[in-house]
Amino acid sequence: MKNKVFDIFAEICKVPRPSKHEEQISRWLQSFAAEHGIECVTDEAMNVIMRVPATPGYEDHEGVILQAHMDMVCEKNGDVSHDFMKDPIQTYVDGEWLKARGTTLGGDDGIGIAMALAAITDPGLRHPAIECLFTVDEETGLTGAMMLQDGVLRHKRLINLDSEDDGQIFIGCAGGIDTLAKMHYAPVPVSEAVQQSGLAVRLSVTGLLGGHSGDDINKGRANANQFIVWFLARIWPQTEIQLASIHGGNLRNAIAREAEAVVVIPFAYKEQIRIEWNRFVAQMEEVFGAVEKDMRMELETCPMPDSLIPSDKACRLIMALCECPHGMIAMSQDIPGLVETSTNLASIKMKSEADSHFIEVNTSQRSSKETAKHHLKWMVEQALSMACDEVTHGDGYPGWTPNTDSPLLEVTKQAYRELFKAEPQVLAIHAGLECGLFLEKYPYLDMISIGPQMVGVHSPQERLSIPSTERCFQWLTQILQKL
Repeated sequence: MKNKVFDIFAEICKVPRPSKHEEQISRWLQSFAAEHGIECVTDEAMNVIMRVPATPGYEDHEGVILQAHMDMVCEKNGDVSHDFMKDPIQTYVDGEWLKARGTTLGGDDGIGIAMALAAITDPGLRHPAIECLFTVDEETGLTGAMMLQDGVLRHKRLINLDSEDDGQIFIGCAGGIDTLAKMHYAPVPVSEAVQQSGLAVRLSVTGLLGGHSGDDINKGRANANQFIVWFLARIWPQTEIQLASIHGGNLRNAIAREAEAVVVIPFAYKEQIRIEWNRFVAQMEEVFGAVEKDMRMELETCPMPDSLIPSDKACRLIMALCECPHGMIAMSQDIPGLVETSTNLASIKMKSEADSHFIEVNTSQRSSKETAKHHLKWMVEQALSMACDEVTHGDGYPGWTPNTDSPLLEVTKQAYRELFKAEPQVLAIHAGLECGLFLEKYPYLDMISIGPQMVGVHSPQERLSIPSTERCFQWLTQILQKL
């Protein structure tokens, strides 16, 4: 794996870079620029902009922007000890794939940064003037792109390096918006009578694939949050169970891989619930087993909790979560094979602030049509309002409308044909990219998005194809020379 791109990526993997905590990677990029004598500035959002002049003979050619984001999704397996705020990503090679040990790899979008830096420091590469734009907080808020000021970018062509499919050129993406709901409650202490007449049981779901809530939402993957609430909704009317805790999932743009709930049940219902759980597990394996080959669903006794969620509120929460849509909602009628609209039941978390206790439900909606996006957010709001006393929506971000007449697209296709004697695919993507936000401030931009093959992004199963990365970098340099 002797390749300058991978050498740079290995250094990036040593630098902590969770979303909203990009201080260290921002400083590392500034040091990289200083070491190589590259002009470098940062803005108020902490975005880093590097500028490299054209090589001799290319001074009169229109320049180009190479763009990637600094932050990474921080997901790990439950049995892995890793602090994303200080620990380096532990990478290893498995055949033709680069992987991480029990955590996300951060190829999304560390490999985009690495390719851009490798290109601008290649002394043999002929190219027009290049700007590198490295943005912050793409994964959890698109903050860097939103805060990018007018007039910062000097060129009219932009290559986004945040795609994950070999030999594909993306020219459009979905827009998105988040819906956040909170259910406040006053914990009920577990009485002595409850302790004497019942037992506590933990229900857990682990080992699901999870994945990117845009790219993977149509692949039939299970959502751990849904498993827990489906089972609780099934047994709630038949038994006298009480809910002590529930939590699952992590980030709004990742499909929930793990979830669990602790319930208190009367001794009289112990066997009934165990039988129902075993039946439920068998049914989920029948429905999802072909995709979720490593899923684990367990029911086990656990220590009695100190408090419970009031029964009326717990019941409304479970029913609301059951009604909350998740998954692919509609396919595009304009672009074959493209998911148009989807929503992700991302996380359920119990939180406390001062004397306030609440359960927070985080969801995200995506669509390539603005009307569908907003209609779906209202559907989610109505479902969660059955239990939650506070439902809010994020600012959202716009989609990127495809431009099939793009001159940059034509150059990109020509470069691919010359190198690989094949025709690249030209597509739109259901995942969100920053390109739509760039267009709001720089409406004249001509943009495309490319990247190497990655699988399982936003999950610990993330892996990066080594030969695809080498091909993609060769493609990028060919584009720059042709420009």
